[in-house]
Amino acid sequence: MFSKKAFSTGRVETPAVGKLLMLAVVTCCLAAVPRQAAAQSETQPAPIAAETNASDDRAIQRRIHGIFEELEGLEKITVSVKSGVVTLQGTVAEASLANQARELAERVDGVVAIRNELQEETALEERLVPAYERLQARAFQALNYIPLVLVSGALWFLVSFVGYLVAGLQWPWNRLAPNAFIADLLRQIIRIVFFIIGIVLALDVLGATAVIGTLLGAAGIVGLAVGFAVRDTVENYIASIMLSIRQPFSPKDFVKIENFEGSVIRLTSRATILMEMDGNHIRIPNAIVFKSTIINYTVNPQRRFTFELGVDADSELDRALQIGLETVALQDFVLKDPSPDAWIDRVGDSNVLLTFAGWIDQNKTDFLRARSEAMRLVKQALESSGFSLPEPIYRLRFDSDAALPHTLQEAGKQAVPDRKKQPKRPLTPKAGKAKATDADKDLEKRIDEERMASGSEDLLDEAAPKEFGSNSPQS
Repeated sequence: MFSKKAFSTGRVETPAVGKLLMLAVVTCCLAAVPRQAAAQSETQPAPIAAETNASDDRAIQRRIHGIFEELEGLEKITVSVKSGVVTLQGTVAEASLANQARELAERVDGVVAIRNELQEETALEERLVPAYERLQARAFQALNYIPLVLVSGALWFLVSFVGYLVAGLQWPWNRLAPNAFIADLLRQIIRIVFFIIGIVLALDVLGATAVIGTLLGAAGIVGLAVGFAVRDTVENYIASIMLSIRQPFSPKDFVKIENFEGSVIRLTSRATILMEMDGNHIRIPNAIVFKSTIINYTVNPQRRFTFELGVDADSELDRALQIGLETVALQDFVLKDPSPDAWIDRVGDSNVLLTFAGWIDQNKTDFLRARSEAMRLVKQALESSGFSLPEPIYRLRFDSDAALPHTLQEAGKQAVPDRKKQPKRPLTPKAGKAKATDADKDLEKRIDEERMASGSEDLLDEAAPKEFGSNSPQS
């Protein structure tokens, strides 16, 4: 593999790859040498000198004894050294002091081994005296800290008081917040921020800033646990903030939330309180209100009512529609604009269902009363014009007409009237007079009494901008 020319010149020619491999092997070998030496130095103990003399032992003894004299609790230890072996004798107040003495003796140069014969003090007097001295020293230290603690407390109180004054201002927070509830929330946040700043400054004066990290960690863990425990309460509180900003309804608005209908009494930080038409109270959590579909019947004073009436399938439907529509239009409580309307809704098994609609002003007219009177008057007009409002009819089918008695066939023919022979009634009969349809104020009075008597919080503001773009009209 090597050429003769290479041997003659004393050089070996190898490819480039081979040179790289050889360089890597040499580098690894050189790097392994110091690591092996360090490993050997760590595993193998330091060599012990073959010769020793009494002067070396006395030097080691004086060095260790001088160290123990300077440390509290180690001054009563007796030290003896022979051939580099250190013997520790005596009593110590705590086991930790014996370990400390052994560690210090091992660090002295020339020590070969340690013979630890120290014993822990068991006498009551000897154990209580050091504890009393420590307590006395800490008491004097606490007394020296009293002025510093007073200064820190005064600084914390001053910063918190400034935060209280800033949060108590009306102009900036009422201008920044969309409503009073959000303004109060901003004030509480300002008070908390200044309170925390005061605590940080007080701890900094005391030199205990390391406690802040511990407090923040503990607060984070506690906050996480509390957050899981009161998740629904927090969700309702956040929903109340959003509802107070959006204002989807005002006090006394008649709304429908999910399957509940009623007039709004108040919006609290936890729930929305409604009053049904029957006078019952409904408490709906704000989290449900915020996620539900809300129908506000009061935001638009003009509201349309509809009802159905069925007529016989053989009736003149166009004439029935015109009679019912004119009857609705002649009522004083029905608005001319938008105009009333009527249409054929569907064809049933034994009749045709007609739908009539009219608009009213809710500030002047009660919705249910208007719908009831319109239904009564249209029914009366149709019946006076010869239209029948049939009940459901069931048809019986027989296998043969021969099985039907002759008298029953004759009775059936007489029961069906001949519409061609009936006299035509006038197209527009005289409409009846509607009863009182004025808006019901009793429920509104009860709601006002509830709002004034309770005295509890209400996040609704009648003057605040509404989600629908305008304030709800009040009657």
